[in-house]
Amino acid sequence: MTDRIYNVLFLCTGNSARSILAESILRNEGAGRFNAFSVGSQPKGTVNPFALKVLEALDYPTDGFRSKAWDEFAAAGAPEMDFVFTVCDDAAGEACPVWPGQPMTAHWGIEDPSNVDGTDIEKERAFSTAARFMKNRIMAFLSLPHASIDRMALEHHLKAIGRLDGTNSKTTDAA
Repeated sequence: MTDRIYNVLFLCTGNSARSILAESILRNEGAGRFNAFSVGSQPKGTVNPFALKVLEALDYPTDGFRSKAWDEFAAAGAPEMDFVFTVCDDAAGEACPVWPGQPMTAHWGIEDPSNVDGTDIEKERAFSTAARFMKNRIMAFLSLPHASIDRMALEHHLKAIGRLDGTNSKTTDAA
């Protein structure tokens, strides 16, 4: 058993919904084993209030979240990432920065709950669904033997996690 703490970055376009959900869930579920971060390629500047409402209802942390650009984690002195996961199809298709340390990457696309039109109940339901799908991926990720599995096998597992129910595209492996 290793005492190593892994750094994980969740990347989306706006860093206001899915990546925030993922950061909070991993921060809680992976506490002591993983540090979770999230960024956007084109951050919206605010966190979607439905993301925070759903996280709070699920008893996940909601403090300190802000919508931020990916260049904060590509700059000198930023934590070196072990894993980078794109959680929206737009971010998966963009040219990402070169992350120091060559982290493992995978695409874990989930439909954007922010795009749901309707009542507040319908919007909250969309965020709850996205959180459930994200938690399923994160729990599968946490169950992997990170310290004892070779890189190629681990990459295969990470991409398979991205194809679990709730994905935008069952065939996208790019990150």
